[in-house]
Amino acid sequence: MNTQNDVYQLLGSRVKMLSANGGYKASIDPVLLASSIPAGIGQRVLDVGCGTGAATFCLMARVPGVQVLGVDYQIPLIKLANKIASYNELHSRARFVALDFLKPAKHLQPNSFEHVMANPPHLKSGSGTISQDPLKALANMEGNAKLRDWVSFCLKSVKNGGTVTFVHRFDRKDELILLLRDFGSVKVIPLWPKIKDVGAKRVLVQIIKGGHLTINTTDGIVLHTDGNTYTPEANAILRDAEAFKI
Repeated sequence: MNTQNDVYQLLGSRVKMLSANGGYKASIDPVLLASSIPAGIGQRVLDVGCGTGAATFCLMARVPGVQVLGVDYQIPLIKLANKIASYNELHSRARFVALDFLKPAKHLQPNSFEHVMANPPHLKSGSGTISQDPLKALANMEGNAKLRDWVSFCLKSVKNGGTVTFVHRFDRKDELILLLRDFGSVKVIPLWPKIKDVGAKRVLVQIIKGGHLTINTTDGIVLHTDGNTYTPEANAILRDAEAFKI
């Protein structure tokens, strides 16, 4: 197993990351998630299922004055996230702690964050092929905490009027919407691979807690051209650190 923490970059060269043992690196999912958070300077954001902190660092690159707390139950990833925070000189505004949110969290007060973002495991327990990389397997497959538990924790953590945003599998969007729809205004943003309305694998779902009980599905975004390069819209988000205006 590779024990080297190789350096790689996100958002062009704005964010420097370190791979986890085994070579585990962040995908574009946390980058897209971070781009959709309408955070402002001085606001507090909770990153649930933060992994090595990719979404946190991408958000901080776009909104320099934001304060972020990342939580994850994988202790090796939390240790690496704090190392990356120091590596990027962001440890004064980004903090990462190990947390099993099925248990009481004394240091986390309800309704205390302006925004919450989450990248839950995308596969239900017992479904799909489990990765041979133990860190990746735990990140991708639900454990004791199911999707409803993630939703409940996130909604409890955000202030009324704040947002909770998930990146998840497109084929589980209806399950996610059902869990959210009674708590505010829900927006659904499909992430199309190459052609609008065809073959989405991922989706962003964002709720304004306490907003009018509406569900709005947007046109989403097409990520790649026929030549497998990023579309101009995707490139602005993934390379130039622009906000995903949803």
